[in-house]
Amino acid sequence: MNKKMTNSGANQTLSLLQQYGVTDIFGYPGGAIMPMYDAIYSSEITHYLCRHEQGAAMAAIGYARASNKVGVCMATSGPGATNLITGLADAMSDSIPVIAITGQVSTKAMGSDAFQEVDIISLSLACTKYSFQVKRLEDLADCIHQAFSIATSDRPGPVLIDIPKDVQVAVSNKPLELVYSKRHLIAKSTPPKQKNGINEKAQYEKASELIASAKKPVLYVGGGVGMARADEQLAELMQLLCAPTVATLKGLGSVPYDRKLYLGMLGMHGTKAANMAIQQSDLLVVLGARFDDRATGKLNEFAPNAKVIHMDIDPAEINKRRTADVPLLGSLKQTLATLIEVVRENRANDAERQEWNNYCVSQIETLEKSATETRRSEEGNGSIDSKTPSTAVTAIDATQLLYRLNQFLAVGPEMHVTTDVGQHQMWAAQYLQFTRSNQFISSCGLGTMGFGIPAAIGAQISKPNSLVVSVTGDGSFMMNMQELATIKRYKLPVKILLLDNSRLGLVRQWQQLFFEQRYSETDLSDNPDFVAIAKAFEIDAQTITQESEVVAALQKMTESKGAYLLHVRINIFENVWPLVPPEKANHEMIDRV
Repeated sequence: MNKKMTNSGANQTLSLLQQYGVTDIFGYPGGAIMPMYDAIYSSEITHYLCRHEQGAAMAAIGYARASNKVGVCMATSGPGATNLITGLADAMSDSIPVIAITGQVSTKAMGSDAFQEVDIISLSLACTKYSFQVKRLEDLADCIHQAFSIATSDRPGPVLIDIPKDVQVAVSNKPLELVYSKRHLIAKSTPPKQKNGINEKAQYEKASELIASAKKPVLYVGGGVGMARADEQLAELMQLLCAPTVATLKGLGSVPYDRKLYLGMLGMHGTKAANMAIQQSDLLVVLGARFDDRATGKLNEFAPNAKVIHMDIDPAEINKRRTADVPLLGSLKQTLATLIEVVRENRANDAERQEWNNYCVSQIETLEKSATETRRSEEGNGSIDSKTPSTAVTAIDATQLLYRLNQFLAVGPEMHVTTDVGQHQMWAAQYLQFTRSNQFISSCGLGTMGFGIPAAIGAQISKPNSLVVSVTGDGSFMMNMQELATIKRYKLPVKILLLDNSRLGLVRQWQQLFFEQRYSETDLSDNPDFVAIAKAFEIDAQTITQESEVVAALQKMTESKGAYLLHVRINIFENVWPLVPPEKANHEMIDRV
C-alpha cells in the first residue's frame, strides 16, 4: 500500500473505529465505498461479507443486542445505502446503537444524478438519531466522534455517516494521533437537566409515597432496563417492593422467568395473569417502557384505576401516551438506585399486599395446560376457502415444541434466541424461558420479517461461545435466506428452527378471526424444499412431522457443532392465544374461538 494512503480518509475511518473498540463490521462492497474496502484489506478489523445490505444492518443489530456494544455496518451509495434503511428503522424503533457507514459519489458529482447517487441523508433522517455527510476530510474525525457519542448516549439509536469517495481517498498531513485527540473518546452520558422538578428529590419522595400507599402495585418492565444494564437494580427493587411484575416483548429476560411474582408478558399476546393484573392495579411503576399500542390495547381503558410512576431516559416518552403522576427522567441505573434508597426509608406493609399477590399468582396458567387445551380446541378448526389448496394437517404442536426447547437451551453457559416476526415470534415470547435481558433478540417495534437469521449471525459473531438459535417461520425465512451463505462462509454454528405452516400465519389468523375467513395472499403451500436449500449451503438439516420426533431432533440441533436447520411442519390452523382483539382493552382478551 502507498504510505500516503495510510492517512487517507478511509484509513482514518477504520483507525477511529478501532479506537472505539470496533473489531467487526458487516457489509457489502460497491463502487463508491471501494476505497474503504481497500483499506479493510490491510486492517485489523474483521469484515463479514453479508449477501444483502439489509442482512448486514440486521447482523449489526444482532451483534449490538447480544454484546451491548455498537454494531457497525457498511454499504456503497445508491441501492447499497437504501438497502440499509429497513435495518436502520428497526434499530431506531428498538433503540439499538448502530453506526452505518455509506459511500457516496464524489463531492463534485453530487447533485448531478451521477451513477448510484441517492440523497441518503434525506432518506435516513426519519430512521436515525442523526445523519452526517462528510464533505471535507478535516471534518471526518469529528463526525465519527460525534456519531459514537450520539449512538450510545441517552436513548441509544442508529447514526449514519455518508462519506463521498473523494473524501475517502483524500490524504491528511496530520498524524493520526492528532486526529484521535480532536475529541475524547465517548463522553459518558450526562443526566438530563432538571425540568419542572422532574429529577428533584421531592419527585422521588412522591414516588415513594405512592408505592407505600398502593394496595395493588405492578412493576411494568420495558426494554430500557436491559439497554441501561440495570438488571441488578431492577432485581433489588423487585425484592424490596415484593410486587407482581410484567414485561413487554423487548423487556423479556430482564426479569428471570422463574422469579417470584413474575407474571410474564403483557399485551396483545400476553399472559392472562399479566393483563388482568395490569387492568386491576392501582399503581404502575413503569421502567423503560413506552406504553406501546401492542402492550396497552385500547389505551383509554388501559389500567384505568392506576396511578403511574414513569421512569425513562427519553423525555419525549414522558406523557406521550399516558400521563405520568410522577415522572423520573434519566438513566435507569441511576434513577432506580435513587428510588431504591428512598423507598427503603418508607417501606410499605407487605402483609397488606399479600392477598393481591396471591390473586395474581393464582392467575398464572401452566404453559403445558394452556398449550394442550389450545391444541385440542384447534385440531381441524378453521375452514379453507375454495381458493386455498388443502394440505395435510400435521401432529406437531408449535407451543409444546418451543416449551421443550427450553431444556436444551438451559444446558449451555450462554444462549441467545433471535426470532423473525409472526406467530413463531409470539410463541417464542410466551414459551421460551430467559434469565438475562440480552438473550431474546427480536424485532419488537418495527416488526421486521427477515430479521431472525442475520440477527443470529451478528449475535453468534459477538458471542462465539454462545448457543444461538434463530426461531423463524416459512414466510420470514424466505426474506433473507441468502444469509445462509454468510453462515456457510464463516462456519458459524447458528441453529435455525423453522416452523412451517405453509402460511403467513399471523395474517392468516387475523383473516380467520376478523375477515370472515377470506384468506387473501397468505397461502405459501408452494414453498421450496427448505432442507435441500440448507444442504446446498452445506448446512445440516432435517424435517420432522411427528411429535415422537421432537425431542431427538431438538437435541440433535442444539448439540450440533456446526450450523443446523430443523424444519418442523406444524398445523396450518394453530393460532396464538390469548389474543386481545383490535380496539379492545386487555382484560377483553380471548383464549380461543
